Amino acid sequence: MPERLKTLYQETIVPKLKEQFGYQNIHEVPQLVKVTVNRGLGEASQNAKALESSLNEIAIITGQKPVVTRAKKAIAGFKIREGMPVGVMVTLRSGRMYSFLDRLINLALPRIRDFRGISPKSFDGRGNYTLGIREQLIFPEVSYDSVDQIRGMDISIITTANTDEEGRALLKEMGMPFRDN
Repeated sequence: MPERLKTLYQETIVPKLKEQFGYQNIHEVPQLVKVTVNRGLGEASQNAKALESSLNEIAIITGQKPVVTRAKKAIAGFKIREGMPVGVMVTLRSGRMYSFLDRLINLALPRIRDFRGISPKSFDGRGNYTLGIREQLIFPEVSYDSVDQIRGMDISIITTANTDEEGRALLKEMGMPFRDN
């Protein structure tokens, strides 16, 4: 199952993109490098339970233990001191990355209420895509009873594409449900 998306990439997507963009070499074809899942937790400094539950949720969703991100400098307005926990993040590569993306595209995104597709405009100019998710309940691994508070997360998909157009074509072929606008 986790290799389904990778096989699709190698057998179907590479030849399509090679033809579409006129690549000479197979190594010119854009490919996925990594997927990072990040959740900022402003309340983590006061609420240790929020940090703990976020660590568990992200670990369940991604299948990998997340790291705690800490404040680089103090910000008095936000009551944050240097070194305080401010979020959790995990970087997925190779097999775990493909299996997470497969679950995101085919299971999680269609479960969003009133889902009409994701914005095709969230590319960074270098072919990388970032997507914000408002609630963790769209993932089938997370049970409704175990959630203490609904929190969102950011998912960044890093590719070797040089332009947004190449990155968009790669993700569209992988099944990413972009909106038409």
